[in-house]
Formats: sequence, structure tokens, C-alpha cells
Amino acid sequence: MSGGVDSSVAALLLQQQGCDIVGAYMKNWINEDNLPGDCPWMNDINDARAVAERIGIEFRVVNLMRDYRRLVVDYLLDGYARGLTPNPDVMCNREIKFGVFRAYAKSEGFAAVATGHYARRVEAATTITGEVSSAGSADSVQRSPNSPACALLEGVDKNKDQSYFLALLSQDQLRDARFPIGDLRKPELRTIAADHGLVTAQKKDSQGICFIGEVKMQDFLRAYVPDVPGPIVRATDGKEIGRHRGLHYYTIGQRKGIGIPSNTDFKAYVVVGKRIADHSLLVAFDTPDAPGLFVSEVRVQALSWIGGPMRDARALEGRVRYRDPRIPLEFFPEVDGTATIRFRTPQRALASGQILALYEGEQLLGGGVYM
Repeated sequence: MSGGVDSSVAALLLQQQGCDIVGAYMKNWINEDNLPGDCPWMNDINDARAVAERIGIEFRVVNLMRDYRRLVVDYLLDGYARGLTPNPDVMCNREIKFGVFRAYAKSEGFAAVATGHYARRVEAATTITGEVSSAGSADSVQRSPNSPACALLEGVDKNKDQSYFLALLSQDQLRDARFPIGDLRKPELRTIAADHGLVTAQKKDSQGICFIGEVKMQDFLRAYVPDVPGPIVRATDGKEIGRHRGLHYYTIGQRKGIGIPSNTDFKAYVVVGKRIADHSLLVAFDTPDAPGLFVSEVRVQALSWIGGPMRDARALEGRVRYRDPRIPLEFFPEVDGTATIRFRTPQRALASGQILALYEGEQLLGGGVYM
């Protein structure tokens, strides 16, 4: 229970279903370094505790600060220091919520971890070990005695769907996950919260880094990653047109805050690349032919599959970043464990270190990291 309305209603629904549950707040970050911005962890704990008291369940605060620093914050800082654009929210789900916290829950005797994600977990078809009769009835299929596999679907509310952030979960993690609000739309959820007198009913959604709060990424990076200045280079002709403080402050596709003015034709510059060897920030005018801005083919690594690895080339869909629609693509696995992705239409501003989520219709198959 994060102290938000989504996890509050998730707990309420489970309780109404007769589940024996305990509410838990994961204490991951308390902004000890006094970064600019709001890190309202005490308020969130108080709100989560108030909801737990309202619905009559036990409430705990679980301190995961050391693990969070090691598995999420260090990953984030190391990625930016190497010129990448990492995704802490995806890593938080895999390593913390359904990693360290899941292990804690199981050690305490719990069967599953439930969260307020807008996603749906369903029991997929079990492994068929026999043959289907000519009648083709379900009763004639011999099933594996193993536990049924699980599939992960997008949330019903397509405006709030969060399946993208679960792209690197494993089958074992999904087996122990529950997403009680996946069939709800946000307005319905807030109505349920209000009808049951939950203090979080009208609380605004958090927009900050996963469990860090409303701290701007630039302020966070400034505090922990040393500045390494370098030239701003126009990619079309190699001309130096400015200086930057450090490559970690920029990402592919960025237009604002680059530090160089537009030209006399009012064309805006956009970041199109980072040259790590000499710390150069590559920019070009934001047009469809800007070098490196639009790509039809990418490589992905660190592939993770919910239902087992995909070994053959096939047509799939992908979400290139959160809130982007699913788009058609061709998936080609490589012998080194990476994959080549070819998009039907060129995609804009794909940054190394970000996540590509792979789908078949509404079903999330897994994901990988842009190389």
C-alpha cells in the first residue's frame, strides 16, 4: 500500500473477496540528502495506515531502503553515468516489489503480493500432455499436473494501463502477483474509494520516480552523478555550437533545456545522439530527416519472457515507451541472446537503456532493453 488510491482500493477489493490480507508500505527512500522537491513518505505512510484501519486490516512498514539503493538507485545512476536512459519504474517492479518484497512476503507465510497496477493476471492454458479427441472437447485434453501458467494482459482502462512497467517480470514472479484493480477504470475506482470513506479517494496520482517522490530527475542526477562537460555538436555537419554540463542530463528526442537557441527560421534543435568517446551531445533540427532521430530497426538485449523464450522470428506488437500505443513489428532472435526489431513504421527517439515491451494483442509477452 503506497498511500495512493489505487493500492487502497486493491486492498479493499481483496478484503471484500474474503482474502486474509495485510497492508504493507515499502519504505524505499526518504530523501536524506534534502533534494529539491517533495518526498512525502511520511504522509503516504499515514494515508496507507488510515486506509488499513478503515477497512480493518493489519498494517506494516517494511524497510527496503538498502535493497532499493543497491538494486534501483545504483542501476539508475550507473546507467545515466554511461550515457543511457534507464527506467527505474520497470526495475523497481522486477527487483523490489516482485523481488525483495515478494521474498519477504513469502518468508512471512503469504501466498502472493497484490499491488495497485492497472493490469490483469489470468490463468493461461496449461501444458497439454495428451491428444485432443476428434470431438475436440476440453474434457478430452489431459493436462499437466503442474500449476497452471499465468498470462499478463493490459488493464481494462487503456488510459491507465501499466502493463508496460511489468515487461521484465518472470513467470514465477507473475504466479505470485495479484492485480485486483485491473478490470476497473479510474473513475470507477475513485467512486469505490469515496463510497467506502477512504482518505485517498481524491488523492492525486504520484508523478515522480518510483517511490522517491516528486523530485525532478535533473535535481536527482545533479546530486549523485558528477558533471562531465563536453561539446554540443550539430550532427549534420560536425560543427560545435555550444557546451553542455554532462550527457546524463539529456535523452534522445529532448527539445527543451538543451542550452542552444533556435536558428533564424525558428527551427528547434533536438537531441539525436550521445558520443561517449569525447562526451559530445549530438543535436539536429527537429525534422523527419534528422540523423538518428527516427529508426526502423533496433537491437534489444536483456530479454525477459513471461511465458518462456521466443526462439523463432515472428510478427508481434510493441510499446516503445509508456503511454505510446502498441505498434506492429517483426521480431528476429539472434544467437547471442539479443534480438533485432524491425518496425513497420519508423519510431522517434528510442534511447539506449529504455524498455521495449512486446505484446500479442492485449497479452504482454515480455520485454527487452534498447542497446
